[in-house]
Amino acid sequence: MRSTPHKALGAGALTVAAVVALVLPGTPAAARPAAAPPATAPAACTPAQIVGNGGFESGTSPWSTSSATVITSRSGQTAHGGSSYAWLDGVGSTHTDTLSQSITIPAGCDTATLTFWLHIDTAETTSSTAYDKLTAKIGSATLATYSNLDKNTGYVKKSIDVSAYAGRTVTLSFTGTEDSSLQTSFVLDDIALDTSGGTTPPPGDTTRTPAAPSYTVNLSSDSSGTEWTGHESATFTNASATALNEVYLRLWDNYHGSCDAMPIRVTGVTGGTAEAPTVDCTALKVDLPAPLAQGQSATIGFDLGISVPSGADRFGHDGAYSFIGNALPVLAIRDSAGWHLDPYTNNGESFYSLAADFKVTLDHPSGLLVPATGTATDTPGTSGRTVTTATASKVRDFAWAAGPFTKISGTSSAGVAVNVYSVAGISSSSAQSMLATAETAVDAHAGRFGAYPYGELDAVLDDNYWFGGMEYPGFVLDVVSSTALTHEIGHQWWYGIVGDDEYNSPWLDEAFTDYATDLALGKTGANCWNSVSWASSAEKITNSMAYWDAHSSRYSTVVYGYGKCALHDLRRVLGDTAMAKVLKDYATAHWYGVSTTAEFKAAAQAATSTDLTSFWTQHHIDG
Repeated sequence: MRSTPHKALGAGALTVAAVVALVLPGTPAAARPAAAPPATAPAACTPAQIVGNGGFESGTSPWSTSSATVITSRSGQTAHGGSSYAWLDGVGSTHTDTLSQSITIPAGCDTATLTFWLHIDTAETTSSTAYDKLTAKIGSATLATYSNLDKNTGYVKKSIDVSAYAGRTVTLSFTGTEDSSLQTSFVLDDIALDTSGGTTPPPGDTTRTPAAPSYTVNLSSDSSGTEWTGHESATFTNASATALNEVYLRLWDNYHGSCDAMPIRVTGVTGGTAEAPTVDCTALKVDLPAPLAQGQSATIGFDLGISVPSGADRFGHDGAYSFIGNALPVLAIRDSAGWHLDPYTNNGESFYSLAADFKVTLDHPSGLLVPATGTATDTPGTSGRTVTTATASKVRDFAWAAGPFTKISGTSSAGVAVNVYSVAGISSSSAQSMLATAETAVDAHAGRFGAYPYGELDAVLDDNYWFGGMEYPGFVLDVVSSTALTHEIGHQWWYGIVGDDEYNSPWLDEAFTDYATDLALGKTGANCWNSVSWASSAEKITNSMAYWDAHSSRYSTVVYGYGKCALHDLRRVLGDTAMAKVLKDYATAHWYGVSTTAEFKAAAQAATSTDLTSFWTQHHIDG
């Protein structure tokens, strides 16, 4: 997500719209390129324990530690087994100790459980304040946090499901921090990660599943529109030759709270058995009652509670106005890489999902307007309430807002209904200007990439957003900015219609949308590649959000700016007519599907007799 200060890199050619890119993948069979024949049997899984030297009896390797005293057998603490253990902190002053190891969780195993024995003793006397903490992580995702409040007289065994990381090489880490006084010792021993099971598809099975998801949601709000409760069900089909033993729900907005106080609460699961949420409580594994074979369908249901936190965010409320993006649980994707359970990123987007059908019924006070994804109708409810029913087909997510907005409406020249909802403080002239921008932009993008398929288009304006804008299917959040709004509407194609794995390939929606924005605004990108300067050889336009979260100051510069300039350069190599045809044909071929860098490079190469190998290398486009 791009913050407002990053909206522009300067007045020159590398202007970057300050918008947020939210992509969502999905590929119907008719639009998907021919895949390799699916395998007929799941990959074998040999049960194994994959943590090296988990009892610390073989020296320090392969562990990395913050100091030589972390792995020890010195007096003061005792081992759970053997003679050695890991002792973090226990200093009694401001201090941090770390313990970490790189591990690879086999792709063929669908169950992976981290266990360790933990002893905590402390000189802290409080019964309410966590002064000293131990954090367990895999990669950047927090698995669990313990503190002086969890003190015990002996070792306690901890067990955490980490099967979400099957097929990945990640760092397992423990970090202990103490404040300025009164020691707390975090003592670890006998760390293990056991793997078993096996329904991860073999490498030849590229099928994305669960496929054809359909969501039915019924929610009712409190008087302010910040609390919603009700029920959701998800129906899906296994498109893969490899059976589904489980599915995962992404509870993305739990990033905005904590595992102890989750803004998104799923209870009463039917059609499967829910495990404890993982990946900072943004991933909920639901074990199915029986393996779901290829072509078979299933439905899971659950009660849902949503608490919208304070803040002008894509999930938050600005006073009386609530913005509710990524709040509905959606199904994660499994493909040849396994389950895609990447962490939430506040710097961009992680919301990789397949195109789905939604029917969402929102019961709310009549004083609140509720713009939403899809086509909405209002009917009278009870006791001064209104029921808004929104239906949307082939969308990757569903978002809505609630508040006493001012609404104006119009219709684009091509017949698209456009609504602008403004919070208090947005002038009528600004709203009218943004309405005109939206009408022009939706037609401009449709003329280049294909007709807008989502019925109406809602834009919700608030100049207090910390970001420039955020896109959802048929629904965008924006500050008053014609460039930002043109960009967000461009995402209706490059993320909404042509999906991608936006955590691992963010350039496929951000760079393409910024390029489309330039075209819509009449900008040619002349000489913009001349301003490119790479921070390192590792910096690529095609890097994942894991890289950009670690190099956040370069994200908008490279992905938005250099990315769109690379596409302008490609247009100059192919010619204007050929480039326009490549993008139009590419959108058609991936309509409601999922795009990859390799597929786009192949489409571009097919449009010219010039070998583009050096072009991709020069522009740092890998894949």
